Amino acid sequence: MEKLEIKVKGMMCEGCENRIKNALFTIDGVEKVEANHKTGLVKVEISKELEINTLKNKIDDIGFEVE
Repeated sequence: MEKLEIKVKGMMCEGCENRIKNALFTIDGVEKVEANHKTGLVKVEISKELEINTLKNKIDDIGFEVE
């Protein structure tokens, strides 16, 4: 498993964390997602080769800004 970390702006609460988690789990190969609105970090574990831009684009699509 590969672990990726993405810095995200705009997460304000647990609801934001859950929106990001739910969106990323729709991508085949995403096994685990941890989002923390206090630090602005999203940690993702993937089980197969994925472009990090695939993850970043999904986060952008739901209204958050990836740094």
